[in-house]
Amino acid sequence: MAALMVFIVFLIAIAVSVPIGVAMCLGTLFPQYFMNAGAPVDQLINFTLSGADSTPILAVPLFILGGVIMAEGGISRRLFNFFSYFVGNIPGGVPCAAILTCLFYGAISGSGPATTAAVGSMCIPFMVEMGYEKRWSAGLIAVAGGLGVIIPPSIPFVLYSLATGVSTGDLFLAGVIPGILIGLFMMAYAVIFCVTKGEDKQRIRAKMSELRGNGFLKLFADSFFALLCPIIVLGGIYSGIVTPTEAACVSVFYALFVSLVVYRSISLKDLIPFLASSVKTYGGLAFVLAFATAFGRVLSLTRATKVIEDFIVGNFTTTWSVLSVLVILFLILGMVMDTGPAIVILAPILLPAVQALGVDSVHFGVILVCCLSIGLATPPFGLDLFVAGNLAEEPPMAVAKRAVPFIISFLLALALITYVEPVSLALLGR
Repeated sequence: MAALMVFIVFLIAIAVSVPIGVAMCLGTLFPQYFMNAGAPVDQLINFTLSGADSTPILAVPLFILGGVIMAEGGISRRLFNFFSYFVGNIPGGVPCAAILTCLFYGAISGSGPATTAAVGSMCIPFMVEMGYEKRWSAGLIAVAGGLGVIIPPSIPFVLYSLATGVSTGDLFLAGVIPGILIGLFMMAYAVIFCVTKGEDKQRIRAKMSELRGNGFLKLFADSFFALLCPIIVLGGIYSGIVTPTEAACVSVFYALFVSLVVYRSISLKDLIPFLASSVKTYGGLAFVLAFATAFGRVLSLTRATKVIEDFIVGNFTTTWSVLSVLVILFLILGMVMDTGPAIVILAPILLPAVQALGVDSVHFGVILVCCLSIGLATPPFGLDLFVAGNLAEEPPMAVAKRAVPFIISFLLALALITYVEPVSLALLGR
């Protein structure tokens, strides 16, 4: 009964627009004050402080800061030019270059909204200049921006690791093939659309000729340091030189070096606004993460996780059936809940149940993050949708309509990722 009341209080608080962190706090305190269950207040305070006092959690604000610096440092434009050199002249090449830029930029920022903002601010005006419809271009960027939370290093994967204890390095490696697969499905649709609907080939060829006129070596030299960032970060992790948290710190210093010294696209006076922007982004999430630890402990003490596990195992006998239901649940929650809070709340509750049915913990994390990343581009609260809409100066709902085919291509890739476990685990040798 106490377990049920925790969820009821939490859901009622969410329904009346109470912030998620406060809603978790209310759900945590309710059993102790009204049912003499759960944990004493002083113990809850210790749980909350232990949730905030964690070395791995430092990776989150550091990856956010590194992404902000890279976004303002003009990295996305150099990446787009590099990919356009190779695919710009093929049918649908410009949209494919935009998707490839989002895919690669995700390996720098680790954030969906950051990827959407950095790539969209440059790609949307360029695609409109090349003759593509503005809302279609914004829809493409809104959905492709979600790749930023799947391709490592990924902030949601770090949060999943914090919530469940699963290896961050394993999650990063598991996100590579799914991220590339989703990007390929989106590019396939973009090519089909451009072949069937047509595009301004003369204007595109003129622009690509101008780009190629500078020569590949000059383009490569200009893009080299942008391309090197994910190699340094991920190479450091998988070679064992640095931990994911240390890699996040490396990403900040590398972003500063590239933007201040190499490209000289920012100045020292810009750093204070960047720090303020990062703190603003992380502040609310830090509050949620701290209370999520206490919330999870209370759920364990009231045996809520055991109740959910027994319910799922008792009502679903096959892995594919429970995954199908959970995917639908995650897709719906992704429409109304931010990625970070959804992960820290859902992951520790549902993981024991799916593991009991034989689902790998890393594979489950990939499915959860992929589903929630689609939510970033779906109404009514998809953050990437609002970012892309603002960049295009178009209503978010109008952008959402043009994003539907890209979402469908994303869902097709998601189905393959969900039901074919080796897609996630191949690089781990499982």
